[in-house]
Amino acid sequence: MFIYTVGTTEGYDHASALAAVEEMASRGYVAATVEYDNATFGSCSTLESRARCIFDSSRSTSAINTICSRAKADCSKGVVVAGFSQGSIMAILAKNYDSRVQAAYGLGAGVEYSIYDLRSCVANGNRALPSDRLRVVNGENDAFMGSTELTVRGQVQEMTGLSCPLATSCFRSNNSGWYIVENSEASDGSADHCYMRQGTCIGLTLDQKWRTGTYGWSLRTNLNWLTQFTQP
Repeated sequence: MFIYTVGTTEGYDHASALAAVEEMASRGYVAATVEYDNATFGSCSTLESRARCIFDSSRSTSAINTICSRAKADCSKGVVVAGFSQGSIMAILAKNYDSRVQAAYGLGAGVEYSIYDLRSCVANGNRALPSDRLRVVNGENDAFMGSTELTVRGQVQEMTGLSCPLATSCFRSNNSGWYIVENSEASDGSADHCYMRQGTCIGLTLDQKWRTGTYGWSLRTNLNWLTQFTQP
């Protein structure tokens, strides 16, 4: 099973969410995107509460249990998750509340967003999800993380526990780790917080290099990485 969680103020049916769901459904997964209380951002306590609401395995009406109860879903084979921005934090926290979650792919995922320091709940070692089951992909021009390759690198290193000084990608043998999208790689020349889209963050037009490409930062590459952690 696969769950995708959208970013702050985004509708559950945003184009990027539906693209991820469609791709995983084509791989044989029961795939879903979840609507949750994402009108604002928040501190660790706020975001942990929202993640619990989605992924609480002890509550029959949680999103994960509702989806796992579908006739064609077999969550005993493992659940993989992904999300963008606030949604990436939801994905990274998911295993705190359901041990069936096996791996996460985070887009625009950081330990500090502007005024919100999330190190105590999402940094390496401070969550249930082990870092060798996490793959983070961020743009070098992400304004929430300092807008420079240096500051973005610092954040992904803290989140994954994997350090590669001066590099734009750093992976373990199972390809967990991180990738920094350079401005020159994005079709619109700006690898910002919403590097997977053309233009601004409110745009709905997806960057086709992300949507259908085979680069280290592309959707299909990262979803294929997730599939190794579930049973066929």
